[in-house]
Amino acid sequence: KLLALFIFVFLRNVSSNMEGDKMSITRATGSSAVIPCDLPTQNKQYIHWYKFQEGTVPRRLLYYDVSYSKVVLESGISPGKYHGYEGTDKMYKFVISNLQESDSGVYRCAVWEKHIGWKKIFGKATELIVAPPDLDIDMSPKPTMFLPSITEIKRENTGTYLCLLENFFPHVIKVYWREKRGNRVLPSQQGNTVKTADTYMKFSWLTVSGNSMDKEHICIVKHEKNKRGDNQEILFPPKERIVTSSHHCVLTFQKNRQLIKGLLLDTLQLHLMNTSAYYTYLLLLITSTVYLVIITSCVFRRTGVCGIQKSS
Repeated sequence: KLLALFIFVFLRNVSSNMEGDKMSITRATGSSAVIPCDLPTQNKQYIHWYKFQEGTVPRRLLYYDVSYSKVVLESGISPGKYHGYEGTDKMYKFVISNLQESDSGVYRCAVWEKHIGWKKIFGKATELIVAPPDLDIDMSPKPTMFLPSITEIKRENTGTYLCLLENFFPHVIKVYWREKRGNRVLPSQQGNTVKTADTYMKFSWLTVSGNSMDKEHICIVKHEKNKRGDNQEILFPPKERIVTSSHHCVLTFQKNRQLIKGLLLDTLQLHLMNTSAYYTYLLLLITSTVYLVIITSCVFRRTGVCGIQKSS
């Protein structure tokens, strides 16, 4: 029940795992970052680079003239901050020097494609996170597995696998599921990435039924800080091994119950704090409006309550 409540709390913030890829790079303040362009650039005259930042319109920073190997900066941008070049791997790359926190954002390259009516095509997003250099070395996602209950398996012949990922940085992460010997990405659900102190957490779950219960499933985690840059693969056992090891499952649940309870309470507390702040602001706004009406009435009408007080 507690696990079901935990999932329910996040249900309205659930998003599909079938999202486009977005990579991230984390660099320390004062260092440099190199962002490659993933678009096919054969026979292209210009390679454009844009910055996308929340709350602002996309801004073109520069374009690279392929014919003359020349960088042309947008007006108002000082030389030395941004640069572009063609690498030895024939990929065009964008360089940001002397990184500051304000450089954090999403960057994309773009080209004009004449075969589809001269439309501008954007490459995949790369999110740059500029952070202090004293971050913990191991900031990869730390997984915890939660297996379906024996009751759920025996009564309904279905099972819900939950993969909890904690203590990772930066926040950009991709989680998806597939069968152990399959290549197809399975439809699953996941909660929003939640900030906890200086790191982040996220969970994803997969519900399987019927013959799929007899197969092993893998939760695949793609993150910048994974060891050696490889995807994490968390293996979930089939129905038979869950049922035969029911005692172990009970012990595992008891061991992690406090963890789930803590996560649930933290999430509820965060939700209540946000809700309380909203209603406090709304109350202050209403109060200010009432005071404005009273003062306006006093100034322009000089009657009613104000008039009585004056005559007395």
